[in-house]
Amino acid sequence: MADFSARLLLVRAADTLVAIEATAVREILSAPPATRIPGAPAEVLGVINVRGELVTLVHGHRLLGRDGEAREAGSDTPLVLLAWGGVAVAMVVDEVVDLVPADDVAMTPREELPGVDPRLVRAVGMHGGRSFLVLDLDALFRPLLAA
Repeated sequence: MADFSARLLLVRAADTLVAIEATAVREILSAPPATRIPGAPAEVLGVINVRGELVTLVHGHRLLGRDGEAREAGSDTPLVLLAWGGVAVAMVVDEVVDLVPADDVAMTPREELPGVDPRLVRAVGMHGGRSFLVLDLDALFRPLLAA
């Protein structure tokens, strides 16, 4: 089983509860208006300005293959600002749920996951009666943002 940071941030994207290692999270903020990038994949909503830094905005629903359930980002939509490979990326989510200690989480290897590409998942976790997917940020963002 992979090593995880000390804490996991649980967020909801569509009907899926997912975890992001807290060490990758820079901050949580509300969605400012995005500038669309012509020709960008559907998962990329555009770029936003976060205190003078241009940040790529991606849609959590679409990244997880839940395109039909995706809602547009509005001013009340939470964004999780992440640091990935030296790049800032903001991910639209439906809800920020909890911050849990990784030591308190029962982890199992990823299995075939209905409706979610298992390559995007590092493990399946269980905490407080809730099961969730621990995302592999490299697998999630590399196809969209590596250039």
